[in-house]
Amino acid sequence: MKKTLIAVLATASLLFAESYQINTLSAKQMGMAHTGASMKLGSESMNFNPGGLGFLDKTLDVSAGVSFIIPKVEVWVNDAKNVNSRVGTPFYVYAASSITDRFSAGLSLTTPYGNSASYGKGWEGAHLLQDISLAVYALQPTVAYKPMSQFSMGVGPVIYFGSFEQNKRLAPVGNYPVAPFASAKFSGDADVAVAVNAGILYDILQDKLALGVGYRSGAKMKVAKGKTKVTYPNPAVPRDTLIKIIPLIGALEGSTFETELPLPANLNTGVSFRPIEKLLLAFDWQWVFWNVYDSLSLAFTNGVPFYESISQKKYHNTFAYRLGAQYTLIDQLDVRFGTYYDESPVYIYYLTPESPSTDKLGFTIGASYRPISGLSIDASLLHAFALYSRKATSGTKLDNHRSLDGLDARYKVTAWVPSIGLGYNF
Repeated sequence: MKKTLIAVLATASLLFAESYQINTLSAKQMGMAHTGASMKLGSESMNFNPGGLGFLDKTLDVSAGVSFIIPKVEVWVNDAKNVNSRVGTPFYVYAASSITDRFSAGLSLTTPYGNSASYGKGWEGAHLLQDISLAVYALQPTVAYKPMSQFSMGVGPVIYFGSFEQNKRLAPVGNYPVAPFASAKFSGDADVAVAVNAGILYDILQDKLALGVGYRSGAKMKVAKGKTKVTYPNPAVPRDTLIKIIPLIGALEGSTFETELPLPANLNTGVSFRPIEKLLLAFDWQWVFWNVYDSLSLAFTNGVPFYESISQKKYHNTFAYRLGAQYTLIDQLDVRFGTYYDESPVYIYYLTPESPSTDKLGFTIGASYRPISGLSIDASLLHAFALYSRKATSGTKLDNHRSLDGLDARYKVTAWVPSIGLGYNF
């Protein structure tokens, strides 16, 4: 039972992270594999590199959009396939203004982490995860200063807030002749957490060659008052009978829990080059500091005898490499292409249904159409897939090599992500 409870916030933490660290926060730039650290993107620079905001020369620049993450996560257990294909809808809104020739300021609201997943109520891993919904929002005010014509710097606090809800079975399928068995819903609001996003952009050769570096610090989101609700879906089996089988179920009803969810720091470096007027090339290198996610502590109080347990994660730092191109066909139309490679931070012995992580390859296309001056209609499409499926084998005890939260299973992950957005400036 303790193992089951520990996995609850492990799931939420993953969804705040790795594969679910969302990189679809611009319909325009997703067409270029989400590059942008070295580009002058107006208000959207607040996400990619706040230093780029200093090159804004508009009274007002606004951009908004939404993506539709359509995953297909296959989990094979004992030759039975279970699939998660629930759609997620992250969005973004950016607004910025050039205050003077040297100063610019803006505000953004994005959903940089989140997921919506469902494997069903009675599958083999239902004691680890039935379904989950997670939404994390980031509010970022930003200021930028351009001390010279070819150099700008920017900085802003990132204010995170969010909530999650997860359902899971309280005993493995097959352990008891009771189907469906009791399930629990774990939900909570995270306390506000604050990080810092800062960057610089240097126009080495004006409008030809640029270098950018952006850094977003890490943060910890604390859930101080998570709530638990137990449901008993089988009326043929009385509640008291279930509590006799597992006494902790009764104590779990109405209990609260607390934990901390780490958000890793990110370092983005990029270079962009315009060999001819109509063609722009960009390369970004992203370093994610996942080594802060070594383990997850979870404590239950208020109704469950107080205890604290640790779930080992042992994540390692990862790199992502992004390459994008933009070509102006006519004055009103740009087309874009891109590809990226994203490493997984999860060692195979810590692979679980809530972290179906593999190294990933993605290909993107996109376009922007400007029917009138100042208005841009942006669209893109991403196809991402695992380079290989991964086979995980759970251990019988927690040590440095295996995780108790695992499941003997093979995992395969693919996704399609269409995105659409609008931009306007004057």
